[in-house]
Amino acid sequence: MVEELFVNEKPYQVIKLLGKGKGGYSYLVSDADGQYVLKQIHHEPCDYYQFGNKLEAEIHDYKRLREIGIRIPCMLDVDVEKERILKEYIEGDTIYDLVLRDAIKPEYTRQIQEMCQRLYPANTNIDYFPTNFVVQKEELYYIDFECNHYMEEWNFENWGVKYWSKTPEFLKYVEEH
Repeated sequence: MVEELFVNEKPYQVIKLLGKGKGGYSYLVSDADGQYVLKQIHHEPCDYYQFGNKLEAEIHDYKRLREIGIRIPCMLDVDVEKERILKEYIEGDTIYDLVLRDAIKPEYTRQIQEMCQRLYPANTNIDYFPTNFVVQKEELYYIDFECNHYMEEWNFENWGVKYWSKTPEFLKYVEEH
């Protein structure tokens, strides 16, 4: 793994790979001022999702979610040439980790339902998979920027909720990954 990544010529030390998603790799990075998440866009094929310009989509989706009022990390910088996004690091457990430990609180479900009350009237869905949510100081953050036009089959109640507890779908995912 690389030890240093640059965003607009500014160096960041790579601490660890946080994960790989449909659109990129996310790294925990640092500089003298703190820790951040650096997302490197990738162009690997994804057989169940179609992309246009991933970087433009991230920027557009970030602005859209901010306007809707969803609690997300701040986008701090964008390096268009290298297709990198620097964003605020939200430290805490993911909903995925909390489900594994049987530590989901009703408060987290209430907060995702509050997000849905903002998203649905704005004709918007987010990726409700539990790795995309972090709890910091009992507040739920959507740490991805992906959002799509609302479709009932992909809303929280019909799709996302299947992964917010130890359902057969969740346990199958854990087994396969």
